[in-house]
Amino acid sequence: MSDSLTSHQPGSSGAPGAPSTPPAPVRGVAAAVRDWTAGVAGGGLARLPVTLAFWDGSTLPAALDLAGEPLTIRVHRRALGQLLHEPNQLGLVRAFVGGTLELDGSIEALLRMRGALAGVTLRPAELASAALLAIRLGGIDALRPPRIPASEIRQHGRRHSLLRDRVAVRHHYDVSNAFYRDLLGPTLVYSCAYFASPDESLEAAQERKLERICRKLRLAPGERFLDVGCGWGSLVLHAAAHHGVQAVGITLSEQQAALARERVREAGLSDRVEIRVADYRELADEPFDKIASVGMYEHVGAEQLDAYAATLSQLLRPGGLALNHGISRLESTPAGPKSLIQRYVFPDGEVQPLADVIAALQRAGLETRDVESMREHYALTLRRWLDNLAAAQDAVRAEVGIERERVWQLYMMGSALAFEDGDITIYQVLATKGGAPHDLGLVRGDLADAAAGEATAA
Repeated sequence: MSDSLTSHQPGSSGAPGAPSTPPAPVRGVAAAVRDWTAGVAGGGLARLPVTLAFWDGSTLPAALDLAGEPLTIRVHRRALGQLLHEPNQLGLVRAFVGGTLELDGSIEALLRMRGALAGVTLRPAELASAALLAIRLGGIDALRPPRIPASEIRQHGRRHSLLRDRVAVRHHYDVSNAFYRDLLGPTLVYSCAYFASPDESLEAAQERKLERICRKLRLAPGERFLDVGCGWGSLVLHAAAHHGVQAVGITLSEQQAALARERVREAGLSDRVEIRVADYRELADEPFDKIASVGMYEHVGAEQLDAYAATLSQLLRPGGLALNHGISRLESTPAGPKSLIQRYVFPDGEVQPLADVIAALQRAGLETRDVESMREHYALTLRRWLDNLAAAQDAVRAEVGIERERVWQLYMMGSALAFEDGDITIYQVLATKGGAPHDLGLVRGDLADAAAGEATAA
């Protein structure tokens, strides 16, 4: 990609469905690629909605203008090796992240066309012809294993073991606390905010979300409160300061824990808040009165979902409340092992249908009492994070490098579009444990009222 993935280049787009540039002679590498795409996959690859500009100076104009604006992908010779060795999403991501495919235009416009080639597949003989073409155009170097970007991870060991989960979580979170401050803003909350209106500030929406969780859980002074996957401590800080609880936050990230503890000391809450580096499966000091798990269950996996729910139940006192805040699938298929999400963002991460989450909680003795969809809120949240990323571009690149900045642009823009389009969503599920009376009221109104409520001192 170019230095600015969202930079727009001058040019005329033409009417939808029309060629994005006037017809011109196609020569060199572009001509060879044009002829090959016309002969494979029933011509499906020839209907590219972007212009390709090759290293020899030749250009293959877009066959369709689906974006409504000029989009050009500049193809370096080294991209051939990435695409030849991994002719799938992984090869494309490696080439983009590594800079051998560069985008002139809007990353959002490009990702909006992610379904343009849906259903286009290559037979083995056509893949072989692609390899021959790559060698002819790029030389023998196309056969050599290409450089894998440093920001990629490939997991080893038993999936969702304690050790492997630690490595996966730290790959994502132990990047740089300074980077996450630039990305998330001063609240340091890395989960879906709760907006009163689309133009509300991210900071106000995040504070509202924290308070809403506390109200749903009916937090009361002196109660023991557990935050599973506490991040940089924002929820436990809010709960202790405004609701008087004794809070424990756990994370697998050493960097998160270090900053969370610093924030606890600065807030003067060391007597009320404890931050631990621990897996939820390692806790043994139950029971807690209330438990929240915000944006953590996605790291658990389908095979461990029942064990996760059972652990929450074991840690919760009879009559206690638990809230699970997590992403769920609607229309999307699970990310494959060679996807952007699995190799660069959330290794081993999985999102489940809501029905599976509720069923697991029920099997663990946790009765679902309230479910709220927050899909539109997450789309707004991601847009705010993208704004922050763009505003701090120079600082981000200096801190974590251009590769990771490119990864986050792809990941967050793709996620924003997925939430907006209804491919994925997010739910807060509130559940109670039997064996004793809970403190939920007969009506749900006070839960809805929390949307407009301000944090109150304990």
